[in-house]
Amino acid sequence: MPFSDRVEAGRRLALALTHLAGSDVVVLGLPRGGVPVAFEVARALDAPLDVIVVRKIGVPWQPELAMGAVGENGATIVNTAVVQAAQVEPSELAAAAAAARGELDRRVERLRGDRPRVDLAGRTAIVVDDGIATGATARVACGVARAQGADRVVLAVPVGSPHAVAAMADAADEVICVEQPAGFQAVGQYYEDFSATTDADVTALLAQAAAARGS
Repeated sequence: MPFSDRVEAGRRLALALTHLAGSDVVVLGLPRGGVPVAFEVARALDAPLDVIVVRKIGVPWQPELAMGAVGENGATIVNTAVVQAAQVEPSELAAAAAAARGELDRRVERLRGDRPRVDLAGRTAIVVDDGIATGATARVACGVARAQGADRVVLAVPVGSPHAVAAMADAADEVICVEQPAGFQAVGQYYEDFSATTDADVTALLAQAAAARGS
C-alpha cells in the first residue's frame, strides 16, 4: 500500500507540486475524498482551498459506471463509448443528467453554504482528487475550472490508472500523478485507510483552511 490515508497522500502529492509554490495558485478539492488530500496540498503551498463540485452521471442500472459528469457552471461531458456499450437511450441519459445536476446543486449548498467561491480569474487552479479510475469526473472539473477563468489548470492526484492519467493530457495544462501502478484496478486498493469522507468533514476542512488564512 503506497498511502496510509488521504492525509499522507496529500503530503506526498504536495512534494510533487513544489514548483507551483509562490505562484498565484488556488487548490480545488473534488468532494468528498479529494478534499482531505487538497487540504494538505493547500497547506504546503500556502494557497487558498476551495471545492470544485461535479457530479457523475451513472448508467441507470449500474450507477457506479460513469457515462459522463456535470459541473457547476452547466458543463456536461458524455462518454459516448460507455453510453453505446450500455445501450443507454437518449431519454435515459437526459434523465440521469438532470438528476445529477439536481444533486450537484444541493451538494454545493451543503458544502459551501454562504461562503463565496474562490475567484479563479487569471490564477492557476490545481484540481485535486484522491485518485483517478476513469477520469470522467476529473475531466469535467478541469473544464469547469477553466470556464471559471483559471489561466492554467493542473490536475494532481496521488494515484491513478496509467491509461486514464495519460488520457487526461488534453484536459489540463499539467497532470501530476504520484503513483501509476500497472495493475491498477480501483483507487481504494492503494490506501490502507480509505474511510469515507463526509460532507461535514469537507465543510470543516474548508472552514479550517479559511481560518488559517484569516479569511
